[in-house]
Amino acid sequence: MTPEAFAAPQRAEAQALPEATARVFIKSFGCQMNVYDATRMADVLAAEGYQETSAPEEADLILLNTCHIRERASEKVFSELGRLAELKAEKAAAGVNMLVAVAGCVAQAEGGEIVRRQPAVDLVVGPQAYHRLPELLRQAARAPGVVDASFPLEDKFEHLPAPAQAKTRSRGPSAFVTVQEGCDKFCSFCVVPYTRGAEASRPPGGVLEEVRQLAAAGVREVTLLGQNVNAYRGVDETGQAWTLGRLIKEVARAPGVMRVRYTTSHPRDMDVDLIEAHRSEPALTPFLHLPVQSGSDRILAAMNRRHTARDYLALVDKVRRARPDIALSSDFIVGFPGETEQDFADTLALIDEVRFASAFSFIYSPRPGTPGALLADPTPVTVKRERLARLQTVLDEQRRAFNAATVGRAVEVLFEKRGRHPGQIAGKSPYMQAVQVEAPAQLIGSSAMVEIVATGSNSLFGRIAAARGKEVID
Repeated sequence: MTPEAFAAPQRAEAQALPEATARVFIKSFGCQMNVYDATRMADVLAAEGYQETSAPEEADLILLNTCHIRERASEKVFSELGRLAELKAEKAAAGVNMLVAVAGCVAQAEGGEIVRRQPAVDLVVGPQAYHRLPELLRQAARAPGVVDASFPLEDKFEHLPAPAQAKTRSRGPSAFVTVQEGCDKFCSFCVVPYTRGAEASRPPGGVLEEVRQLAAAGVREVTLLGQNVNAYRGVDETGQAWTLGRLIKEVARAPGVMRVRYTTSHPRDMDVDLIEAHRSEPALTPFLHLPVQSGSDRILAAMNRRHTARDYLALVDKVRRARPDIALSSDFIVGFPGETEQDFADTLALIDEVRFASAFSFIYSPRPGTPGALLADPTPVTVKRERLARLQTVLDEQRRAFNAATVGRAVEVLFEKRGRHPGQIAGKSPYMQAVQVEAPAQLIGSSAMVEIVATGSNSLFGRIAAARGKEVID
C-alpha cells in the first residue's frame, strides 16, 4: 500500500477513495448478525477498491464492528481503540494516514461520545447505515469525526452490492443471510430495540437472489438471520407478506442448497407455518435455538417476555411432534433483579423437563437505557455465580448426554475446514455438533454420512461411511 492512497486531509479532498491496493482490517464482535454485517461491509468496500487483510498494521482502514449485548461492551471497545490510536500515531509518524471506523451496535448506542472520548476515531456508523460507508469515508478523509447513527428511510439492502464471487468462495460452504432486523418485543433486559430499531423484514426476492448467488459460489448451508427472525414478514412484489416458513421452503429450492437453518427465534413468533416447515422440509435442519431466559413466570413477566413457562413447554411439545428428532438450544439469564431461589429452581425444573442439546447462559448484566437497568437488585453476586455454576453443570450434563446418544449412529456431516490435527477435516452434523474425521481435505465443501465412534469435550469423532459430491454450480 502506498502512502498516497490515504494522504493527509488537505490532499484527500482531491481524491475519492483509495486505489485498488488499499487494505482494510475488519474486527467483528458478538453475534452472527455482526459476522454477516462484517462480510457485507467488506463487499461494500471491495467495490471501492479495498482488499481485506488479517494484519491491522498493514491496514489503511481499520473497522471495528461492535456488539452491545455483553457486559462492559463499550469499555472493551474503548480499550481496543486505545491500542489502535497508538498504531495510528505510529503510522502517521511514518507518513501514512490510517483511518479508524467504529460500526455496529456500540456505534449506534454511543454515537458522538465515541469520537469525544477517542479522537483517533475518524468515523462512527450504525448498523443501519453501513451501506453508506464509501460516502462517509470520503467525508471522514476530509474532516475526521463523522458520525452517522441514523435509521435511514431507504432499505440498506437495496444499496448493497452483490457478494463478490471470489470473496464468497473464500467464506466456505456455510454462510449467513440476514432476512430480518430489529425487535418490537422490548424485553426489559435487551438493548436491541434501541440499537437495531423496529422489526423490519427484507423482501423475499432480495433474499432469494442473495441465496442463489451464494449457492452458485459454493455455499451449501444457509443460515437465515434476524434479531427476531421468526417475526419475518417480507412483502413480495405482489404485496403479499411471506412467513419465515414459506421463505425457508423457497430458500431450500435454490440449486445447490443442502441445508437451511435460522436464528434467533422468539417463542411468541413460532407460528403454524414455521412448525410445519420443520415437519415437511427436509433441508431444514433438526436444530432449533429457542431462547426462554428463565423458567419462572414471575421473572419472565419482569423480563417482559410475554410468555410463561407453560407456554414454552407447550410450544416445545408442538415442535417435537412435528420433528421428533429435533435438537433444542436456548439462552438463560441467571440473577435477573429480584430472582429468588424458588425462581431459580423453576428454571432448573424447566431445563430438566425439556432437556437441551446445547445452551448459552450468563449472569444478568444491566444494559444502560433498558428498563431492567432501573430495577433494584439485592441478590449478591456470589449467589448469582453459584447459581450460574449449578445451571451450567446441568446444561453440560444434558449436552454430553445428547452427544453420547449419537455414538453408533450415522449422521450427515457438511465439511467446512481442516481439523485440529493433520489429516483431519471438520464439519457440523444437522444437530449443530462439531465433528472431526480423518479424511482428505478435498472433501471440504461436500457432505458425507459419518458413523460417530466417540465423543470429546467439544466435538464428536467419526469415520466416513459415504460421501456426497460438492455439487458446485457453475
